[in-house]
Amino acid sequence: MAKAFRAVTVSTLSNNGQSTPKFNRPVTLNINYDPQGLSIELLSEDFTEKEPKQLLEFPITHMTECSRVATRSYVFTLDAESLLITFSNEPDFRNFHSQVLKLKNGKGMSAFNERTEDLSAMQYFQFYGYLSQQQNMMQDYIRTSTYQRAILGNLSDFKDKVVLDVGAGSGILSFFAVQAGAKKVYAVEASNMANHAELLVAANNLSDKIVVIAGKIEEIELPERVDCIVSEPMGYMLYNERMLETYLHAKKWLVPGGRMFPSRGDLHIAPFSDETLYMEQFNKANFWYQTCFHGVDLSSLRNSAIKEYFRQPIVDTFDIRICMAKSVRHVVDFQTADETDLHKIEIDVDFHILESGTCHGLAFWFDVAFIGSTQQVWLSTAPTEPLTHWYQVRCLLENPLFCKSGQLLSGKVILIANKRQSYDVTIDLKLEGTNIESSSNTLDLKNPYFRYTGAAAQLPAGLNSTSPSESYWTTLDAQGARQAVNMVNGMSVNGLGEVSMDTGTVNPSNLLALGGQPNIHPGSISSTGRGRIGGTATSTQAAQLIGGGITPNMFTSPATVSIEYNRYQSMTRYLSASCFNNESGRLGVTFQQSLVLSNTSHYPVNPSLMIGDYVTPGNGIAPQSYRQ
Repeated sequence: MAKAFRAVTVSTLSNNGQSTPKFNRPVTLNINYDPQGLSIELLSEDFTEKEPKQLLEFPITHMTECSRVATRSYVFTLDAESLLITFSNEPDFRNFHSQVLKLKNGKGMSAFNERTEDLSAMQYFQFYGYLSQQQNMMQDYIRTSTYQRAILGNLSDFKDKVVLDVGAGSGILSFFAVQAGAKKVYAVEASNMANHAELLVAANNLSDKIVVIAGKIEEIELPERVDCIVSEPMGYMLYNERMLETYLHAKKWLVPGGRMFPSRGDLHIAPFSDETLYMEQFNKANFWYQTCFHGVDLSSLRNSAIKEYFRQPIVDTFDIRICMAKSVRHVVDFQTADETDLHKIEIDVDFHILESGTCHGLAFWFDVAFIGSTQQVWLSTAPTEPLTHWYQVRCLLENPLFCKSGQLLSGKVILIANKRQSYDVTIDLKLEGTNIESSSNTLDLKNPYFRYTGAAAQLPAGLNSTSPSESYWTTLDAQGARQAVNMVNGMSVNGLGEVSMDTGTVNPSNLLALGGQPNIHPGSISSTGRGRIGGTATSTQAAQLIGGGITPNMFTSPATVSIEYNRYQSMTRYLSASCFNNESGRLGVTFQQSLVLSNTSHYPVNPSLMIGDYVTPGNGIAPQSYRQ
């Protein structure tokens, strides 16, 4: 990918214009792509070395001070010094000059540069230039597997076709296209990940099939038009990062009637009720309610703090039953849409309230469709589907609305694109047929609050139509009856024997194997599962009250339950005598904890799967079904 110039001499210029050789021999000058412009790399020409040694590297942007000197030289003014670079011949100089001239004059001509501020672009491409972030996305097995299924399920759209991979990253979609029979794939990547992608292509002996092009799709040139475009351009709430505009811009290289994978995106919007979330955000601002914080009255900033917290969209997952009405769908057809259509998005919403309650805001998720010649495949981020690294997004109202069943809640959702590669989201809702004033809020999608912790989505309150306590004991009694054991309230009577409290069958698809005892308060019962051997909780230094939940950092650590032998003599019939420690009189039993997740148990729990806002990556935890 680098353009090389041999036998280049480099000198430094003093303040009075005197030149001094910087290196004692000519060097090789390489021009590499950089997201902000070009990167100049100077390498030694000592042919006794196996690999050339890097002597100096510096970037060139549209702001770099530089000028041509005579017919074969260029001067660059850097932070620490001024360099005079002289080429061995005029053709090399003209080639180099054209590259620099294109960079200097090209600023402002690129659609990407026009819509993106420099700092945001730098952070964006730096973020996606890390292998850890590519791994983070690739380990979203729902995402990756759905893309592969969509491509391999439509072989006729790829076999012997020319494919463009927009924002290729590691190149995984390019490999899928080759697996489907693509004749040629152009993998365009604007971050430094392009270097890694090229290495992967060569290591897999596919250099004749996949051509990695370093650069932005708005700025590069392709040698031919393409039959199909593949990309993964979705962000939070579908539109965040504004990568969809780049995806639509790439259609200038698509032949008439060519395919787009994905082909369409649906943004779903629904009103929700969640008092816990609302109070959690509201109470954060109470810090600023203090009138004597180290002798300082902070209360004048409380209202500003409230507005700041409520400007943050919430990124996490939730139970679908908190939604108060059927979702409204906003559809974008990628085959026909223009990138300018995404600069301002206005969505009219009308919700027929299904259940009375307080509307605390609007919930957002999206589905995308891969519409091929053979089959149609959907990738969904709905709360009813396996969890992905996109999660769901909720936008709170600072002033909630109380709604009754049957009422019409109407309003608008307006997304206005900004130069930080994101959107300002305005929601405005009103109850029709009432004198209640409308409630509105404007949120900054670039600054979300990542709330997901790895715990199962909290169920909404008031769902029980019967007594949960009675149902629990009735279930245990029924288990005893099936095994011909006389049970009352889950306990054997008349000395007729005992029954395990865990004999009920559980659907294995809803289980995530956990090695570790849940961090629960002594004496409480875990709300997310229980060990195969019953007993009272042991009070240890590690035990702490966290609401009966399980902390993510305990998912892979083994656990040992210590049970007092004298209190559990009746359990010896189930346990091997070799398990006992005669010296301590205690019994050590190692077991696997099973966690039953609501709605999201299909997906490996990972609180660090965040993307698009430059957060620390984490390692995914693959469920057992993926390891077999």
